[in-house]
Amino acid sequence: MLIGFEGRTVLVTGAAHGFGRAIALAFASRGATVYAGDVNEEGLAETARLGGATVKTRRLDVSNREAAQALAGEIAAGNGGKGIEILVNNAGGVRGQVGRPIEEISATDWQTIFDVNLSGAFYMTQAAAPGMKAAGFGRVINISSGAGLGISLTGIQAYASAKAGQIGLTRQLAHELGPFGITVNNVAPGFVRSNPTTERQWDAMGEEGQQRLLNNIALKKLGTPDDIAHAVLFFASEQAGWISGQVLSVDGGK
Repeated sequence: MLIGFEGRTVLVTGAAHGFGRAIALAFASRGATVYAGDVNEEGLAETARLGGATVKTRRLDVSNREAAQALAGEIAAGNGGKGIEILVNNAGGVRGQVGRPIEEISATDWQTIFDVNLSGAFYMTQAAAPGMKAAGFGRVINISSGAGLGISLTGIQAYASAKAGQIGLTRQLAHELGPFGITVNNVAPGFVRSNPTTERQWDAMGEEGQQRLLNNIALKKLGTPDDIAHAVLFFASEQAGWISGQVLSVDGGK
């Protein structure tokens, strides 16, 4: 199955490293014009270097609704009115937090994780939807987590809750946007060593915890950021044109 995106305009959030970078590069290598957004400008520069001329970087805080609207408008203006055709809501994470008892969690701790993982996906989709509706075509792929389907390995309550909420948002928007030719799907990765945070988590498990994690995976190995990118490419492709509101676990089998 050959998948190409020649002439398509793609926005990938959280593209400074890890999943987002792998997704951005995968689209760029298949002919798309890719806008890579993140607050990490140093990481974005490396993504651009690896992706070449078809990867355009923008500093983007997805938790800022006005910033989301502005970037969607900029993309449309720069493409003769053609807006974002494929949106990958990958920005997220634990925002430097670690698992703690519920009584120790402040309102700010809770809200910060929701802002980037759930509100960010909502704001970006809200900004991209008008252009997709006008074109009669669109693909929205949200990157959640196995934590949204079960529990978080980190024990961070807000992360598990926000990712579960993102899955609910996926299903709801699939029905709202479907009549306009827009599909909305979700990729739920398992544990992948993809960025500084997951490297710290891996180290904190120790040898025994690492082996226990691997033993609980059917394939007995960890995946890579490219494994997540390949799932996104499928959902964004023409071959997935009659698939919407779905969650695909990419976790090696549980």
